[in-house]
Amino acid sequence: MTDGPSSFSLLPGAPHSPVILHVPHDARAIPPGVRTGIALDDAALERELDHLTDAHTARIAEAAAARAGVTPWRFVNRLSRLVVDPERFPDEREEMLAVGMGAVYTRTAHRGVLRPEDTDPEPLLARYFRPYARAMTEAVAGRLAATGRAVVVDVHSYPSRPLPYELHGDGPRPPVCLGTDAFHTPPALLAAARDAFAPCGETVPDTPFAGAYVPLEFHGRRPEVAALMVEIRRDTYMSEPGGAPGPGLERLAGCLAALVDAVGDGFPPGDGTPVRRAATR
Repeated sequence: MTDGPSSFSLLPGAPHSPVILHVPHDARAIPPGVRTGIALDDAALERELDHLTDAHTARIAEAAAARAGVTPWRFVNRLSRLVVDPERFPDEREEMLAVGMGAVYTRTAHRGVLRPEDTDPEPLLARYFRPYARAMTEAVAGRLAATGRAVVVDVHSYPSRPLPYELHGDGPRPPVCLGTDAFHTPPALLAAARDAFAPCGETVPDTPFAGAYVPLEFHGRRPEVAALMVEIRRDTYMSEPGGAPGPGLERLAGCLAALVDAVGDGFPPGDGTPVRRAATR
């Protein structure tokens, strides 16, 4: 399931697994046609990718899938979030538009110019964003059809020090932040995540990043779709800003595998209170 060569991949897990590990920000690849619309020179672009790429999160998800008792499914973005950010709203609902970082970024992490302000986002949305959203919707629908439920676990990382683009970067920066949604994150899922990641240090919900990704077709409507965002502070497993992984990676993979195993056993749905998909990531 891809949009063009290596745009994104759905990697099958066990037929009876409800879990999808979603890895949206790991890649650095930018197609040549997209690169021409980016204002940065090559050196500056590499620095930007260092800051904004959730490096090695695909590797963490892969290692976790291999360790889990029941193999989860994985949906992995193969292109940089500088092409499109699949977790943003594609319209005026997106609060990150305030810093030029909607679905198509026009500003950098340090609020410099990435693309001209008058860039028309529609070609990139049509070519990359909407096919990704459709494919992710189909992946969740597939788990619902096969198992009666779906659990989307977003795998992210974030820098140990806030970057200028962050709208809510003045709070705690724990080793693991757990982003939640009032409708789609049942208390048992959050509790399972806290238990699973306890070996990695403190876990704190919704700071510095809040919310969890759910395809809009299901958001606020289908409590059978559960969701959680796992934000890992980068200095716990890699050299910042864009360096090599360290020994912490394997520990994190083990913790994520423990979460996959825990939620695979089932838990009650959310309380039915609909809230919007957070887009501060």
